[in-house]
Amino acid sequence: MMNTRILKTYVGVALLAAGSSFAQMTPVGTWRNIDDKTGEAKAEIQIIEKESVLSGRVVKSLRNDPNAKKTCEDCKDDRKDQDIIGMEIIRGVKLDSSSEFLWAGGGKILDPENGKEYSVKMVPKEGGQKLQVRGYIGPFYRTQVWLRAQ
Repeated sequence: MMNTRILKTYVGVALLAAGSSFAQMTPVGTWRNIDDKTGEAKAEIQIIEKESVLSGRVVKSLRNDPNAKKTCEDCKDDRKDQDIIGMEIIRGVKLDSSSEFLWAGGGKILDPENGKEYSVKMVPKEGGQKLQVRGYIGPFYRTQVWLRAQ
């Protein structure tokens, strides 16, 4: 009788751990994007889901550079001259029907440092602790790995 209780407890704990791990396999949350050149975290981006569509905005700068851009002078749309902190840089990303972990679906990502907007694909990795973010125009792309903020 005692062994059955212990077994049920272990199974329950394992199911909870698996469930919370699966719940993290989504881009929803707060992420630290990493500078391609220095390898250091640049900013925190919060990604939310509303009506099965993801959007993300810069919530915090992690740079110590006093000369870093504060606004997006090069943006071509409604974000022109907006503050980068608070700016929505991810728009219209949907879960791709070909994979339960690929988020693409016509979404776009903006690089506020140069004002360029790219098509985007996002894939959670390593139990949802990392997010592979690929921005592309045609056959040309750039991939970053973002880290989930704790």
